[in-house]
Amino acid sequence: MVYQADPARYQQMEYRRCGHSGLKLPAISLGLWHNFGDTSAPDTGRQLVRRAFDLGITHFDLANNYGPPPGAAEHLYGRLLREDLHPWRDELIISSKAGYTMWEGPYGDWGSRKYLIASLDQSLKRLGLEYVDIFYHHRPDPDTPLQETMAALDHVVRQGKALYVGLSNYPAALADRATEILNQLGTPCLIHQPKYSMFERQPEQGLLELLAQKGVGSIAFSPLAGGQLTDRYLNGIPADSRAASASRFLNPEQITAEKLVKVRHLNALAQRRGQKLSQMALAWVMRDDRVTSVLIGASKTSQLDDAVGMLANRQFSAEERAAIEAILAD
Repeated sequence: MVYQADPARYQQMEYRRCGHSGLKLPAISLGLWHNFGDTSAPDTGRQLVRRAFDLGITHFDLANNYGPPPGAAEHLYGRLLREDLHPWRDELIISSKAGYTMWEGPYGDWGSRKYLIASLDQSLKRLGLEYVDIFYHHRPDPDTPLQETMAALDHVVRQGKALYVGLSNYPAALADRATEILNQLGTPCLIHQPKYSMFERQPEQGLLELLAQKGVGSIAFSPLAGGQLTDRYLNGIPADSRAASASRFLNPEQITAEKLVKVRHLNALAQRRGQKLSQMALAWVMRDDRVTSVLIGASKTSQLDDAVGMLANRQFSAEERAAIEAILAD
């Protein structure tokens, strides 16, 4: 069946300006980190991408190593672009990254000019695109001069292979230096992608303030703490959950008894707000206007519906904020 985008898609989404740029991002963005590899059901990715766009989610976030195997997510999304989304390419924000291990040898990892430019060329081939909208350096490289890494980002913009550049997983002090270098080169940093949730609050320790001062947007990844901030683990670890699998991103040791108590208290508060816990957790990350978008993963289209439904109730009273802080502090 030929896909036709929902004509009402833009009526359901909120779009927020990214830092001091002219670009707006949807409040909810879809990450293709999981469920878009060769081990996923073939039609799952198509269903998720179609439903996301129908809900007004215009930003699709990838990286060179997303899969498994590495590169598989870009291959799949490239096919969906050709078969489903091609007529709407100019309505999409497509991002990719490089910074983690992608191929063997000394030139397939970290942050050298050699690696970043070669990796983006490979990503563009997999995606079937002439350019991506945002290209990120995925993590800091302790051994490559920061000037070299930032110059490579500047270079791909001047080549026309990326419209904007961003950083991911950079601590505040290093992000400060990187954004200054990019400003000097004439290619400002558009956005920073930190890990941020109720259970991971490090960005509050200076990073969000720095980004606001620099005019850089931010997009929070893992805002549901790998699924911990959902109703999935209220009664322990289900046999079919990520924590029960061989995933290296969430393991049973992280689902502690103390953590479960917090999750249950947060869930009770969410229910009083008339929300699911996942919706409240996303709203909490977006309580700060310095956060441009929240980046979610999904395995079912209903999870996308829930995330977008959060926008109808994303404000917190002073009492609710205090109650959440008390739960998280216990």
